[in-house]
Amino acid sequence: MNAEIVAIGTELLLGQSVDTNSAWLAKELAQMGIDLYSFQAVGDNEKRIETALKGACERCPIVLTTGGLGPTVDDVTRKVAAKLAGKTLVYHENIAKEIEARFNRMKLPFPKANLNQAFIPQGATIIPNPVGTAPGFIVKVGKGHLACMPGVPAEMKAMFEATVKPFLAGLNPGGSLIKSRVYRTTGISESHLNEIIRDIFEKSTNPTVGVLAHKEGVDVRLTAKAATEQDADKLLDGLGKNLTQLLPNYIYGLDQDDLEAILGRILMTRSLSLALAESCTGGLIAHRITRVPGSSKYFKAGYVSYSNEAKTDLFGVDSYLIKSKGAVSPEVAVKMAEGALKRSGASLALSTTGIAGPDGGSPEKPVGLVWMGISDESGSQALEFRFFGSRDNIQFRASQSALEMLRRHVLGMSLKG
Repeated sequence: MNAEIVAIGTELLLGQSVDTNSAWLAKELAQMGIDLYSFQAVGDNEKRIETALKGACERCPIVLTTGGLGPTVDDVTRKVAAKLAGKTLVYHENIAKEIEARFNRMKLPFPKANLNQAFIPQGATIIPNPVGTAPGFIVKVGKGHLACMPGVPAEMKAMFEATVKPFLAGLNPGGSLIKSRVYRTTGISESHLNEIIRDIFEKSTNPTVGVLAHKEGVDVRLTAKAATEQDADKLLDGLGKNLTQLLPNYIYGLDQDDLEAILGRILMTRSLSLALAESCTGGLIAHRITRVPGSSKYFKAGYVSYSNEAKTDLFGVDSYLIKSKGAVSPEVAVKMAEGALKRSGASLALSTTGIAGPDGGSPEKPVGLVWMGISDESGSQALEFRFFGSRDNIQFRASQSALEMLRRHVLGMSLKG
């Protein structure tokens, strides 16, 4: 079965609200094996809603809508749905009483406009609303089904789970399901990754392969369609094995894994503790690490030494070294890491010193240049990184590279590439 989603509400088009409903419904449909062809947003305009829903119903046998079922004059979804179905709107006394009773229980005045929500297209299946006042409905349009739900996420989710989902399952008994698995990478560009996995990207049809770049790195999504979840897992395992062989150093986690959480588990498993000496990242790395519950078990201390004087006072970096080599240099990065290691008593220390911009760069040391130092009982070393973009982007990418550098160091891997 194929489906489309239409989110209704002018607030979505103005950017005043974010359409989280469509994303949630998309996952639910995938788990049911229903292919989602597209989703769109349309404002509270009767003619535009009619155009959007008519086109969707002509393309797909299942159309889900969210929004436009409230009591106000701009809530016209039920009117448009009835028109497309060739039905009249019928007033349901029992729904009206339920709506009024809900207001009475909350000891709120009852606006008569709420009675508009008791009008449902003739012959439609009513979707009870256990959370709010506006009921939804499922009505036949042509050869397909149009399911209309409110835009309030909590109401929509409850109504989908209780009524719409079982209804859709009944349309496709014994149908397949769709399952995805995301392999998370960092330290590799989207174009480079694409070159490495080009063959499996082009040749694999089930699972299919998708690539998504974002600020943390590049995700590779595998999506399998199968009769059972076990069969889908077998397909994902097979292609996933090929993927990990092609990207052995770059994959750090699966699905919703964060790099800071992965690093934390590695440090805890090895009974290691960490200290940070941050300059250009301004404590961002420490913030990301301490967002993880339980990080006190492995995070020893974090120091922000933004001025040259602080680098000398906190870590014992010789002022002559800073003057001769510059604060942004491998020598200073190493001394900062070594100073943090000694001061904190941690097992491992990492430092960052760089130029986050937008000013302060030079031809020799441009904006985006960051040196990172790492030190433990085996010795110390520094690595050079070049980042681009805004100040925020440079700082975040530096924090991501620092976490990845730590992960690789602890696992005994090459620190870059």
